[in-house]
Amino acid sequence: MHDRKYIVPAESHGWHANCEFPGMKIMLFDETPERSLFLRLTLERLGHEIVAEVADSGQLYDAVRSHAPDAIIIDTESPSRDTLEHLCMITESCPRPIVMFTEDGKKESIREAVRAGVTAYIVDGLSAERIEPIIETAVARFEVFQSVQEELAQTRNKLSERKLVERAKGILMKEKKVSEEEAYRLLRKLAMDRSASIGTVAEQVITFAKLLG
Repeated sequence: MHDRKYIVPAESHGWHANCEFPGMKIMLFDETPERSLFLRLTLERLGHEIVAEVADSGQLYDAVRSHAPDAIIIDTESPSRDTLEHLCMITESCPRPIVMFTEDGKKESIREAVRAGVTAYIVDGLSAERIEPIIETAVARFEVFQSVQEELAQTRNKLSERKLVERAKGILMKEKKVSEEEAYRLLRKLAMDRSASIGTVAEQVITFAKLLG
């Protein structure tokens, strides 16, 4: 494995001064002090705050929960199974944009990292000038993905609510000998009287009907 060179940019270069991306709270994960120092100095000069530096993958999850970073940056020669498992835990419970700088360009490694929640997988690209646009891109991708996930969740909830309403209408139509339209009006009135959603009321009607047998 070849050695990477790390050159911390001088403030007089001015390349970071043009960045319009607001400062973020960033957590670093790197098992090598030299690389971690390079990243920390570069990110701080970009206006970001380093809220935590982690060198043990076993501390990743707890560090994210404790420090609530806006983004996670990982620098590793190759992502270990343990690292990916902890990233999966983070993605499932407290998702964040994750940028991974690595020397491992194998297709399977890329697939596994993306499945674990890595937003940007960068091979041999750890240079000061590239870090900021990479972070911006990762955050933008993350926000789009989260928006899509929220829309899917809302759609699933609406479909679930619609099924509940249909079942509740059927129960009311049978028990009260009313039309489908009248059953729906009854559900809406109950929802308004109880300051609840029609889905919640429909679920209550279904539960009550089950209790009565």
